[in-house]
Parts: sequence; C-alpha cells; structure tokens
Amino acid sequence: MSDSLATLNTEGDVSVITLNDGKVNVFSLEMINQLNLLLDQVPEDKGSLLIKGKEGIFSAGFDLKVMQGGDPESMAKLGSGGFHLLSRVFSFPRPVVAACTGHAIALGAFMLCCADYRIGVNGEFIVQANETRNNMSIPTPILEISKSRISKSHWYRAILCAEAYQLKDSIAAGYLDEVVDTENLDTRAMEVAADLATLGHPHYKLTKDLDQKDTLEKINSTIS
Repeated sequence: MSDSLATLNTEGDVSVITLNDGKVNVFSLEMINQLNLLLDQVPEDKGSLLIKGKEGIFSAGFDLKVMQGGDPESMAKLGSGGFHLLSRVFSFPRPVVAACTGHAIALGAFMLCCADYRIGVNGEFIVQANETRNNMSIPTPILEISKSRISKSHWYRAILCAEAYQLKDSIAAGYLDEVVDTENLDTRAMEVAADLATLGHPHYKLTKDLDQKDTLEKINSTIS
C-alpha cells in the first residue's frame, strides 16, 4: 500500500487528485477522509478538478470488509461518509473531470456519475453498479445521482439489473463521455480539464446550483 491513499497535484489551473491505495482504491473511511482533506485545498472560485485512479483500476467501491463485516455502526458511518463525499463532488463549485483508468465498480461507478466529463481507457475493463447482484439495495443518494447521468434507455439494465459494461460500451449507458487508448488518457483528460477550467466564475456555479437543486435536496435529506 502506498504511503498516501490519494494525492493532490496542480497543473496550471487544474487540480489533480489521484486515487492510489496500492490495491483497488476502495472507499474506506480513511480514503474518504483523505479525499475530503484534499478537496478542502482545491480552489472553488477558479480552475477545474480532475479525479483519476491508478493503472487498471479507478475504484472498486466501498470497503466490503466494513460493509459486510456485520457491525451496523461502522457500516452506517462508512455509508454516510461515502454519500457525503459523492454529494460534495457532484455539487463541486468548479468543473469536475474523471479519468477512468480501469475498472469502476459500485461506488466507483457512481463517482463517475458525479463528474461533468468522464474519459475512460480502451481495454478489458468494466464499469458496473453491482449492488443488486450482491444482495444490496441502492440507497436514495446513489439512485438520485445515477438518475442524473444514466440514460433512461439503460436504466433497468445498468442499475436494477446491475449489468457490467465494457468501458467502450458504457458511453451509451451514460457512465462515460468518451474512451481513448491508455497512452492518451492523461493527455486527453488534462486537455478537457484545462478547457473546462476557463468557464467563468460564478456563472458555472450558479448554473450548476440551479440544475442540481432538486436532486441535491433529495440526496442530502436522506444522509445522516
């Protein structure tokens, strides 16, 4: 495992958060806390935010050792922390780009739904909201976020039926906006993030707030 679960670097007007826990980038409480600390350092009145994973994996979702560990208090604490993090990224005051470096499973897939623009790598990787296949219900915060991005024509397949999509096929479903070869991912992600960083403040935020108002009320009213 790497010394830091996630890191923050700045390239021009783009703040780059890289997830790398040395394994499969699960959203443990430690990872969530680290990401919140990094987000505290990202400017909210200028620039853009780029979130990316490690080679081969964006994120495998919640830490299942906790979520299936049988301790209701720990499960509730982790769930609440993860939902608050999703809400924060979803409503972030500046444009958010996600670079999907590989598999995106469960909460990893929903994190993609929080970004303004999502770029994935071409390869044998999948994106999947696998909750119902693991005998888990999908709570309101995640449902509301996914409703805002997943195509209606794919809703039952992607969310209720928990279909696994190859990244190249996930554009139609609404998980990604484009797919590029692995060697082009960093360049293309930075290109998009740098362009979105030029969007004016506070006009971007005001428009995003208006667009997300009803969805965010539903999300935040159900998070403890």
